[in-house]
Amino acid sequence: MIKSMTGFGRCEIAEGERKFTVEMKGVNHRYLDTNIRMPKKLNFFETSIRSLLKQSVLRGKVDIFITYEDLSENQVSLKYNETLAAEYLSSLKKMQEQFSLENDIRVSTLSRYPEVLTMEEQAIDEEELWKGLKKALDGAIRQFVETRTLEGENLKRDLLEKLDNMLALVKQIEERSPKIIAEYKEKLETKVKELLEDAQIEDSRIAAEVVIFADKMCTDEEIVRLKSHVTHMKETLTADDSGIGRKLDFIAQEMNREANTILSKANDLEVSNIGIELKTEIEKVREQIQNIE
Repeated sequence: MIKSMTGFGRCEIAEGERKFTVEMKGVNHRYLDTNIRMPKKLNFFETSIRSLLKQSVLRGKVDIFITYEDLSENQVSLKYNETLAAEYLSSLKKMQEQFSLENDIRVSTLSRYPEVLTMEEQAIDEEELWKGLKKALDGAIRQFVETRTLEGENLKRDLLEKLDNMLALVKQIEERSPKIIAEYKEKLETKVKELLEDAQIEDSRIAAEVVIFADKMCTDEEIVRLKSHVTHMKETLTADDSGIGRKLDFIAQEMNREANTILSKANDLEVSNIGIELKTEIEKVREQIQNIE
C-alpha cells in the first residue's frame, strides 16, 4: 500500500484527572527523522515513543507535539526539613548571645528560610502514565497513517496517469522511426541524383548509407528498456508492498537515463520534441515519487 510522507494526526485522551493530547505532522525526508516536544516529566518515554512510531512509519520528517495535564489535588506535597530549621534557630540564638540582640524570630519568619519548607512532587506511576500516553499516541498515529494512505492513493493515480502518457510518447517515437529512415533514403537519392545528374546510381551504395544512418539513430534497445521500466514501476505501484519510495526513485533514474540516450540519438525535429516531452513527464514522476514513503 502506497503512503505519502505528508500527513497529520491528532488524538486527545482524558482518563480520570489526566489528559493527554498528541498531535503529529509529517513532510518529506530521505529517512525517518522524528522530533518530539513534550513536558519534561514525560522525557523518560522518548525511546518508547520512537519505537512505537517506527512500527507504522518508515520514512519522513515527523514532528510530534505532546501536552499533559494532571488535575488531581495530590500532585505535590509540602515537606518540612526539621533538622535544617533547628540549625537555623540554633545559629540565630548564637547571634543573639554574641551581639546582644533581641531574638524576634517567629514561626512564619523561620518557615521562609531556604529549604525549610519545600514543595515536592508525588511519585509518578510510570506504568499508568504510559498507559494513558500510549492510547493518545496510538490514536494520533492511526489518523496520521490514514491521511498518509489517502494521499498515497492520490499519488498512485497521478503517477499511473503520467506513466500511460509516457508510453503514448514512446509509441509515437516508435511509429516515427521507420518514417525517418524512409525520408532519409529519399533525400539521399535526390541529392545524389542532383550531384551526378543522369549517371546511374548503385542501389547498394544508397542502401549501405541508409543502413549506417539507421544504425546511428536506432533507439530500439533504449525503447525496450524504457517500456520495461515503465511496466516495472506500474507493477510496483499496484503491489501491496510498503516503503517503495526508494525503489521507485531508482526506477525513475533508469527511465531518465534511457530518455537521455533517445534524445541524444534523435536526428529528427519531431522525435526531439517528443523526447523533450518524455523527459518532462519523467521529471514530473520523479518529483511525485519524492513524496512517497
